[in-house]
Amino acid sequence: MASASNALARSKVEPETGHRLLSHAVHRNKLISKEGLLERLFTFAFSNLVYAQIWEDPVIDMEALSLDGDSRIVLIASGGCNMMSYLTAGPAHITAVDLNPAHVALNRLKLAAARHLPSHAAFNRYFSGGRDTGSAQMYAHYLRPALDPVTRAYWESRDHLGRHRIAKFNRNFYRNGLLGKFITTAHLLAKMHGADPARMMAAKSIEDQRRIFETELAPLLNRPLIRWLIERPATLFGLGIPPAQYKVLAGDHSDGIGAVLHERLQRLACGFKLETNYFAWQAFARQYDPAPGGSVPPYLELRNYERLRAHIERADVLNVSLTKHLRQQPTASLNRYVLLDAQDWMSDADLNELWAEITRTAGPGARVIFRTAATPSLLPGRVSAEILNQWTYQAEQSKGWTDRDRSAIYGGFHLYVKKASRA
Repeated sequence: MASASNALARSKVEPETGHRLLSHAVHRNKLISKEGLLERLFTFAFSNLVYAQIWEDPVIDMEALSLDGDSRIVLIASGGCNMMSYLTAGPAHITAVDLNPAHVALNRLKLAAARHLPSHAAFNRYFSGGRDTGSAQMYAHYLRPALDPVTRAYWESRDHLGRHRIAKFNRNFYRNGLLGKFITTAHLLAKMHGADPARMMAAKSIEDQRRIFETELAPLLNRPLIRWLIERPATLFGLGIPPAQYKVLAGDHSDGIGAVLHERLQRLACGFKLETNYFAWQAFARQYDPAPGGSVPPYLELRNYERLRAHIERADVLNVSLTKHLRQQPTASLNRYVLLDAQDWMSDADLNELWAEITRTAGPGARVIFRTAATPSLLPGRVSAEILNQWTYQAEQSKGWTDRDRSAIYGGFHLYVKKASRA
């Protein structure tokens, strides 16, 4: 198999192509309409780095996907934590695709780092999110020579403040990106109202977590300014939620978006012990647990480091839409698909086009996982029966995985399994 760096070099895509792909995915309304303006504002916001860390629980993913040495995976890349974590299970191959060139550059950097940094300590230092003045030297010595020209150009270009993008690793990288800045802004708003989300980290038990949520966080959602903000779709662009998904999210509770956010925040704060939930650490402390053995994504765990490195050649990353990539794949050539929450953005026509290609490229027993802002699966009634009848929805298992997903921000986790071909 060709090396990951060679595969990346063969798949160069100019950054503006990613912007056009994103526009095609998001824009449903005319520019002169209110909805059209919101869609274009979201596209502008989403064109730069959004997710420094992915907000889907890879432990749940790997269990639902039942990964093994025969798994041929295609997935939406986002911040790359899923791709990197899946590699620890030793799949046959992973192709990660994303419309956002910044996400593509981050995924490629992670692959290069796992392959070329000299130790787990160095790798962990680079991606644990702490302040590290040695990251510039590590980049120059180990990573820069290993990157393809497009990825290197991205990290060495400057942001709107004139700083090299790679310098973001000198400090807490996870406070960058649209989501990281959204969380920072939320902390500032909370402090303006006399609360501090970081107090959650003083909890010693689930009971403490519930008490702090009820006294510190829940009242914030009833403050007039915060209520006004969350009722505006543009406010949640920082969570990576486009206008179409905002409508779905707001419709998941009879009392509207405020009640939905209260439920999701409560689950993040109180649904799991803090020492086991790195998503809560990022939300309330804006970092990973610094304690030895603290909760981090699987790819950063010491016990998984050698397995990750052993399989790093089995992944490549492309700046292309998932549907377009699938069109280029042979029939029955794949068996694992990870769609994140991207279907919440899609029209019925887009959904049917995507699932037609998934169904064509999927072998018997193939597994598809995805998440939704609302609780139920969005496929029935929208994807044609001819396509959907070739799949079995694992309803009970999906509900169990939804309940155990530590990120806690989605209404539903869903698994579909391809039926055996009829004789």
